[in-house]
Amino acid sequence: MEQKTERITVELTIFQAEELAQFVKRITWSEVRQNATGDDEADQMIQALGQVQKALGEAGYAPR
Repeated sequence: MEQKTERITVELTIFQAEELAQFVKRITWSEVRQNATGDDEADQMIQALGQVQKALGEAGYAPR
């Protein structure tokens, strides 16, 4: 089943974008799972974080 998508636009300072890129690079599934109601929700959160990481990278914020 195809899911609807939503475009979200956010404005960040350069510092915020750099730090957010570091965060989404470093966060682990276990850390996300601790804040989720179950594995399925954690998986969705990880997928969403992956999309954020991709968008940050395309904007030039891709930490090594």
